[in-house]
Amino acid sequence: MKDLIEIRWHGRGGQGAKTAALLLADVAFNNGLYVQGFPEYGPERMGAPITAYNRLSKNLIRVHSNIYDPDYVVVVDETLIECVDVASGIKEGGAIIVNTQRSKEEVKAELAQKGYHGDIYTIDARKISMEALGKYFPNSPMLAAVVKVTGVMEEGAFLEDMHKSYAHKFASKPAVIDGNMKALEIALKEVN
Repeated sequence: MKDLIEIRWHGRGGQGAKTAALLLADVAFNNGLYVQGFPEYGPERMGAPITAYNRLSKNLIRVHSNIYDPDYVVVVDETLIECVDVASGIKEGGAIIVNTQRSKEEVKAELAQKGYHGDIYTIDARKISMEALGKYFPNSPMLAAVVKVTGVMEEGAFLEDMHKSYAHKFASKPAVIDGNMKALEIALKEVN
């Protein structure tokens, strides 16, 4: 991992992009990194575009602003590619991670039409969450995809810490814990 990784999340209200950014900050902190995880607030409502951010570093983070030049961009809802410049400011050598049922080549072609020619990773978070949870909650698969692509922490440590986090959050719903863990494990294998 390089000294500082900046991540910008694009999603829609209710899809869990903010929650995923905050969970990533928690597990990175528990694995010895300095972290920031925060949403950009505005008139968000269910289904409206939202943005969230992460900074992860081996060193103290002294900047406190939105992220304009991210290393990675996470697109939780692929329809945002049509209406938001998701590739805006992405650093050379960065990558975009997209939740999609389409092929990587199709997404790459769409982003190329918008001027982006860098690395792209895809994952079908809908399929994974339906298989693991029986409902569409894309945030756990997308969180695992981010960990896999960025290499920000060791996968075993990530899974162990996420189990503790889910056990605390869903103490009265053990089936939810198992489903989310399954979603993480599948996503780590399927992101490409």
